[in-house]
Amino acid sequence: MAFVSRNPATGEVLERYDPHPDDAVDVRLDRATSAFETQRARAVGERARRLQRAADLLENRAREYGRLMTREMGKPVTQAEGEAEKCAWVCRYYAEHAADFLADEPVETSAQKSVVAYEPLGPVLAIMPWNYPFWQVFRFGAPALAAGNSILLKHAPNVTGCAHAIADLLAEAGFTDHELQVLRIGEDTVADVLADRRMRAATLTGSVGAGKAVAQQAAAHVKPTVLELGGSDPFIVCDDADLDRAASVGCTARMQNNGQSCIAAKRFIVDQAVADAFTDRLIEEVEALTVGDPMDDHTDIGPMARPDLRDTVHDQVERAIGDGAVAAVGGHTLERDGVYYAPTVLTNVESGTVAFEEEIFGPVASVVVADDAEHAVTLANDTRFGLGGSVFTEDREKGERMARALEVGCAFVNEMTKSDPRVPFGGIKDSGYGRELSHHGLREFVNAKTIWVE
Repeated sequence: MAFVSRNPATGEVLERYDPHPDDAVDVRLDRATSAFETQRARAVGERARRLQRAADLLENRAREYGRLMTREMGKPVTQAEGEAEKCAWVCRYYAEHAADFLADEPVETSAQKSVVAYEPLGPVLAIMPWNYPFWQVFRFGAPALAAGNSILLKHAPNVTGCAHAIADLLAEAGFTDHELQVLRIGEDTVADVLADRRMRAATLTGSVGAGKAVAQQAAAHVKPTVLELGGSDPFIVCDDADLDRAASVGCTARMQNNGQSCIAAKRFIVDQAVADAFTDRLIEEVEALTVGDPMDDHTDIGPMARPDLRDTVHDQVERAIGDGAVAAVGGHTLERDGVYYAPTVLTNVESGTVAFEEEIFGPVASVVVADDAEHAVTLANDTRFGLGGSVFTEDREKGERMARALEVGCAFVNEMTKSDPRVPFGGIKDSGYGRELSHHGLREFVNAKTIWVE
């Protein structure tokens, strides 16, 4: 069955791509192995120069790549351009810092010389999602290439055009020896690729179910994995918070990327003393959003990526209302061409209900009332997810204490959860394991080798 790229704003079929047959997969595995031998032999500075060139191309073509992302998955084009520019940032970050991150680490022992050397593992299978079709690839790919690995990219079928654009961009930047190849395969072929002796590791960003399957398949062959899975991030608003700023940042944190983000603020846990005031402000922010053509620079909310995703969100909202939640705004599909869902705020959400327990992967904010700050943290941790979380308070010391108490991989005080090349990114519990970005991300796919000279 062909992979179909379809514009979610219009329903237009953009392109059809045939999956790679078994012999083509085998060729790509061979190429990945050869590319790894070429990559590992390059000086770190040579890899860095290629990443710098990739950064230049990303910046110079941000509009072009942004329009491609928007056509394939529907995000507002200004956000898509920002995504391309962020990819340039991560390429530059590793171009500048990879040599330090990969330098031998001397260790004091009884030997004449003892060091830890950081060496690349080999070909890595990257299973990437559609919601950030460039950033997710570069978030893993820039450090992986800087370390000397090669990559087989199995991207989401609906953004296959983005996958090929990334491969072409990297080749133009100097990675001309198949250091990153696109692998057009279905989920049923992933296990065979992971089992192949030429494949050394895997990374996946996606659903909890997909992550568990890949983790099991890789573990059967003793291959390391990094998983970045779902999230139901808490956004705590304390009674002393700047409510105007909390509502503004909260609206962006929930609604950017058309609400389709693992690290979006999904559960707004608000101190009862300010619950009504904050909710009113949040509703005002959401109602002010412009829903429309994602190619229009003034659009805030575009279509969801696929009809089935919108239908899933609407089913969750209807079940949440059945649980007692109230759609203070939105709560319905939009009568227009394209896969649109109205930006929604659910109130009266309680622990144990659909809007609290499940990840709603769309433009839906759930407001939960807490008795106090301690109760807010308890509610925040009452989830199987543990990706990110935010705390808004004017008392920064209290905010830091609460952030430390959150069971998440990334905690922010007076800021939305976000990824930044300078700090590690990843989750715990059902949100996955391992880290991307900073030196932690680069070292996920290296062999920390002891060298002992007596």
